[in-house]
Amino acid sequence: MTNIRKKHGAAFKAKGTMAAIREEGTIAELASRYGVHASQIHAWKKVVQEGVRGQFDGEKDRLLVSAKHEPGGKHDFDRAEKHG
Repeated sequence: MTNIRKKHGAAFKAKGTMAAIREEGTIAELASRYGVHASQIHAWKKVVQEGVRGQFDGEKDRLLVSAKHEPGGKHDFDRAEKHG
């Protein structure tokens, strides 16, 4: 008999991950509640935490790009260079 791997959707993963981040129970309790292994909850939580960290790391670059473009479609590269 072969085991069929479950494929969880993004909404399911987000719900379980947010429960772990909010500490709505121990990892073991959450794993039991969502029917997954505890290591899966840890893995999803790690992905979210690294993703959030990456969003803040890339914030400086996004600000520079937005500073280069003015409302009339003109580029202000001098102003962008001063921020870097």
